[in-house]
Amino acid sequence: MTDLSTNTALREPCVPGLFSEDEGPLLHGARCITCSTPYFPRVAHCRNPACAASHIVSCTFGGEGRLWSYSVADFAPPPPHRYDKPFVPYAIGVVDLDSGLRVVGQMVDPVESMRVGARVSLVIEPIHHDEGKAFTSWKFKLLDR
Repeated sequence: MTDLSTNTALREPCVPGLFSEDEGPLLHGARCITCSTPYFPRVAHCRNPACAASHIVSCTFGGEGRLWSYSVADFAPPPPHRYDKPFVPYAIGVVDLDSGLRVVGQMVDPVESMRVGARVSLVIEPIHHDEGKAFTSWKFKLLDR
């Protein structure tokens, strides 16, 4: 049997263009170079009301950060969300990346391991398997368990 979570030939992004993993896990977003506000996903115009002039450039975000908050998904999400069965409760984290971006993502570690303030790292992991493919998305992994 093939391990779909590690075989890169069978991995496919659940939403193409939002993230990549070829050069390490990266989120594709934008930053206003006038006020330095980061955005994910990309935006066309800066939404910071204090910004003097919107000047958006594409950029990537990755690496490490801190778990700012989290919630536990203890029931299966409704369609069209897909997941491998049986459903296993998981944490959804709000992470402050060291690059300045605050982003929401699923945590890969057990719910019992979550701790606000913990160091985390961006990873690309499967969210479900179908037709011989592992459909991937961005997630976060605890660094200091």
